[in-house]
Amino acid sequence: MLVFEAKLRGTDEQYAILDEMIRTARFVRNSCLRYWMDNKGVDRYDLNKYCKVLREQFSWCKKLSAQACQASAERAWSAIARFFENCKKNVPGKKGYPKFKKHQTHGSVEYKVDGWVLSDDRLTITFRDGFKAGTFKMWGTRVLHFYQKEQIKRVRVVRRADGYYVQLSIDTERIEKHSPTNRMVGIDVGLNHFYTDSDGKKIENPRFLLKAEKALKRAQKRVSRRTKGSKNRKKAIKKLGRKHLTVSRRRKDFAVKTARALIQSADLVAIEDLKVRNMVKNHHLAKSISDASWTLFRQWLEYFGKVFDVPVIAVAPHYTSQNCSNCGHEVKKALSTRTHKCPHCGYIDDRDTNAAINILVKALQGLAQLPSGRRKVTPLGR
Repeated sequence: MLVFEAKLRGTDEQYAILDEMIRTARFVRNSCLRYWMDNKGVDRYDLNKYCKVLREQFSWCKKLSAQACQASAERAWSAIARFFENCKKNVPGKKGYPKFKKHQTHGSVEYKVDGWVLSDDRLTITFRDGFKAGTFKMWGTRVLHFYQKEQIKRVRVVRRADGYYVQLSIDTERIEKHSPTNRMVGIDVGLNHFYTDSDGKKIENPRFLLKAEKALKRAQKRVSRRTKGSKNRKKAIKKLGRKHLTVSRRRKDFAVKTARALIQSADLVAIEDLKVRNMVKNHHLAKSISDASWTLFRQWLEYFGKVFDVPVIAVAPHYTSQNCSNCGHEVKKALSTRTHKCPHCGYIDDRDTNAAINILVKALQGLAQLPSGRRKVTPLGR
């Protein structure tokens, strides 16, 4: 699936109808969740059947497309299934018991193949269910002429702080060619530098939240000083939301471009299997770790690894910073010590570069243990 996104251009009356559509979808999702809580043994098919009951019981709920109601029920079941899966895996800590969704700045409603029509020139979209939202212009950079209308399997309307967007899920496979580079690289993520590879190359940490923190505090003060329930407070909340959205988009843009460039420059990428959820429990480093967005970077790294057919191997992070990459002996050092000096062999290197080399060696050792038929690359010597 490819997801293309475009901004919706319409009138204020149309935007109000989109709000009503999103509110109705949230009501269906919460009602299905309550039905599951009150009735033992309910499965996903029972939730789909319960959508019909809701449409008969509430006339305004019937305005929403039947398939859109089912999509909202599927969202509720997705939260339930994730909770069950975490319980089976015995995930430490909270298992993620499903919660009701409340009104927020962001929200969405999802359609399947019914309830919307795309124009022949692929520039406008019309929602034709009971709400009668009308026709919207789609403003974006994606060209949809390369895909047939039958390939669009889902249409999602998303509300954000800066407006309304439509997401089109297209049923197609993305495959891109990768030119061999004869280079294998291990990367060690950090806070001083975003990551350091086994060749000694460093990428600076952009620190988007730190740079925008002053403006965010100023916007938050404006919200706090406004009277609750007033129009000025709602305007201040929108401005604050747009600033947070800017930080989020900058992080994503940086993660996507950095991950794609790294995948294209190597035939194998080794990373650490970090438990970021546990790392942010350190209140001294939690903000900096969240600002670095290592999890987002890893997700895009693995995605582009599949697109370009480049292996991305995650290894255990234990002792990668302490062990010497030259002789293998353990050299204990504090977090403030940024230079690796081995007393056994005299090897001196940057702490992060030494860790990146150890990560690459671990990945190649694990690759060498696989049967030859399952290897995408052949382990080479150091």
